[in-house]
Amino acid sequence: MALEITFRDAALEDLPRIVEIYNSTIPGRMVTADTEPVTVEDRLKWYHEHTPSKRPLWVVETAAGEICGWVSLQDFYGRAAYQATAEVSIYLDESFRGHGLGKTVLAKVIEAAPGCKVDTLLGFIFGHNQPSLRLFEKFGFEQWANLPEVASLDGIKRDLIILGKKLS
Repeated sequence: MALEITFRDAALEDLPRIVEIYNSTIPGRMVTADTEPVTVEDRLKWYHEHTPSKRPLWVVETAAGEICGWVSLQDFYGRAAYQATAEVSIYLDESFRGHGLGKTVLAKVIEAAPGCKVDTLLGFIFGHNQPSLRLFEKFGFEQWANLPEVASLDGIKRDLIILGKKLS
């Protein structure tokens, strides 16, 4: 049975839960280049860079109102000429990973992106994160770049793969 979820714009009071979910991914060394937990204060500027109309930050909630993940669109490079390009970030609570929820979330992003005046989506994914690479590839994202060994996680060099998808 598929999990019923809803999306809503994140509110400032959601930031502790957003940070908690983000921090839960750090020890696995699969999702983020952060190697130490971040604080709510660390993420305030990032939170305020999101706007519902152009660079949304959505929380993903279960039918019971539990935040089980979040997803955001953020500027790719921060220059005006790149405004139609956005980076997708998807983070799910550990207990909700591996159950197909990522598909629902990524489908929502692809559907909503044109309304945010985004015609190109990018995913920055470690080369060893096969589940995320497969998820994005299922939705037609293609490898646009391979940055070999640009990250060092616990002394292990890791590749960063940039996947892209044109929406128009």
